[in-house]
Amino acid sequence: MLIVLSPAKSLDYETPSGTKLHTTPDFLDRSGELIDVLRRYAPGELAELMHISDALAHLNVGRYATWSADTTDARQAVMAFNGDVYAGFEARTLKPAQLTYAQEHVRILSGLYGALRPLDLIHPHRLEMGTRLETAHGKDLYAFWGDTVTGALNEAIAANGAEALVNLASEEYFKSVRPNKLSVPVITPVFEEWKGGKYKIIPFFAKRARGMMARYASVKGIAEAAGLKRFKVDGYAFDKKVSTQSRWVFRRRAEE
Repeated sequence: MLIVLSPAKSLDYETPSGTKLHTTPDFLDRSGELIDVLRRYAPGELAELMHISDALAHLNVGRYATWSADTTDARQAVMAFNGDVYAGFEARTLKPAQLTYAQEHVRILSGLYGALRPLDLIHPHRLEMGTRLETAHGKDLYAFWGDTVTGALNEAIAANGAEALVNLASEEYFKSVRPNKLSVPVITPVFEEWKGGKYKIIPFFAKRARGMMARYASVKGIAEAAGLKRFKVDGYAFDKKVSTQSRWVFRRRAEE
């Protein structure tokens, strides 16, 4: 199987990564095209485009100005991203063989880099996939990346003999993938909590659970998606009764 994740807005370039293993992103030329477009934006314009604060806009204008395809001072993607998903993944505690599994079986969708392997080196940046950044390719990043992300996933699927793509990404990022052009079916795990007398998706917990599932697969070395049904981490368990062939529901019920 192949797993896809979303990136994170928060970044960590200070905590030691714990590994010297690294690779280079596949689409640096395309990333450079986007950087060239982003460098035309003044801080105020960037704040409006991305719906961010003036402070964040100034920070990212500086990042775009110094961004380079050179990977000096860059960091592995799975170590740089620092949001809820990556708190669940805990990549720094993975053993070398487990990182190797992740490198082969996990891809991180990215607005700037398209599709990343966990150990691909990236520079600090912010560019969400849903940003309506107009380029020569169209009105937004979905138009810019076109079939590129899907093609990269198909290559990874062929390389590891995957029989399914496990979608642990958000809706915003998975829209960069064209499921009808994938060579395998898509399975989307869903994580629900018991709250207020019913099960519901709570984004904070769902994001963390996606990372925990990616970690579970990496630690166990799971080759086939069916092995994820045994995921019983932090109280979650697969609920066959409410799941479908393509939507696998994992639920937990904490005491209220």
